[in-house]
Amino acid sequence: MSPVPVLVAPRRTPIGNAGHGLADRTVAELAAPVLREVVSSLRAAGVGAEVDDVVLGNCLGPGGDPARIAALLAGLGEHVPGVTVDRQCGSGLDAVMQAALRVRSGADELILAGGVESASTAPWRYWPPDAGAEPVRYTRAPFAPPGFPDPDMGAAADDLARVRGISRERQDAYAARSHTLAAAADFSAEIVPIGAVQRDERIRTGMTQARLARLRPSFGAEGTATAGNSCGISDGAAVLAVTSESLAAGLPALRILGSAVAGSDPAYPGLGPVPAIRKLLKRTGFEVADLGIVEITEAFATVVLAVSDELGLDESLLCPQGGAIAMGHPWGASGAILLVRLASQMLRADGPRLGLAACAIGGGQGIAMLVERVS
Repeated sequence: MSPVPVLVAPRRTPIGNAGHGLADRTVAELAAPVLREVVSSLRAAGVGAEVDDVVLGNCLGPGGDPARIAALLAGLGEHVPGVTVDRQCGSGLDAVMQAALRVRSGADELILAGGVESASTAPWRYWPPDAGAEPVRYTRAPFAPPGFPDPDMGAAADDLARVRGISRERQDAYAARSHTLAAAADFSAEIVPIGAVQRDERIRTGMTQARLARLRPSFGAEGTATAGNSCGISDGAAVLAVTSESLAAGLPALRILGSAVAGSDPAYPGLGPVPAIRKLLKRTGFEVADLGIVEITEAFATVVLAVSDELGLDESLLCPQGGAIAMGHPWGASGAILLVRLASQMLRADGPRLGLAACAIGGGQGIAMLVERVS
């Protein structure tokens, strides 16, 4: 029988606003303290297995395999390798998915997986210039080739709101909920402080729908996405230990029931989670009604609401302690942050049994993972 993969020791950094409290930390310097803390937690719990690999998602880092650099910086030992995964905003979740598949295969026993992003220290990149021309800086890689839609994510969110009839008022109401829930939550148990930064920097109290309504559109005069109902550009890291259920016996754990990725229309990348979630539920034999909690990256309120509408999700189950709108969106880390958030809520004595994490990805992709609380 194949080993059953589980998630244990979920930890993350505070999420920093780009250019602020974590601005002088590279991706390796953000990930290393979290890796150390996860290993320390495992050792304290009596898990003595060697770390087989470190798998981290990252979008805009300097290259050179940040996962390996972070593993060395964390003091895990020269014998511990590392590999970096890039599926844009789904990178952190994809890293955990790959680790889980390796554990399920029996090839590996313990992998540290997650994601990391430092928007603050991301290097500037330039396209090679044409003859006699100046180099042209680009701020993101192409999400699709010529001949396909390749909108910026903000413009795509506005387009999605228009075609799905999601009003500015509804977006602001959802955003106010995210801000309110996050401001009321205590995330300290899952956070590894980084220097003087001990809490998520973006969270603000008193962010009401009336205050949000006063903000101007961010991506065009006729748009509905604003700085208040969209995520912030952020720095942060999240890591979980992916191991077998037998090795983690007796520890608080989430059992990975399955995962899926899917492609969708590049013009509306916010709908990417829909086919991924449908594929995942079909594979695992569950229905939407079975879910007790759903964490979707709140890149824009429009994204979460459009996915919810399409699948018939109970909105009260979405991001019950707020999400990226309130907390920030460190792109390569966000998928792993969703799993840390699921663990914190599901592993309570009264936590829901089934949880789902999903990300929308630029270029029209989605990724999703289904987890179950281990009794």
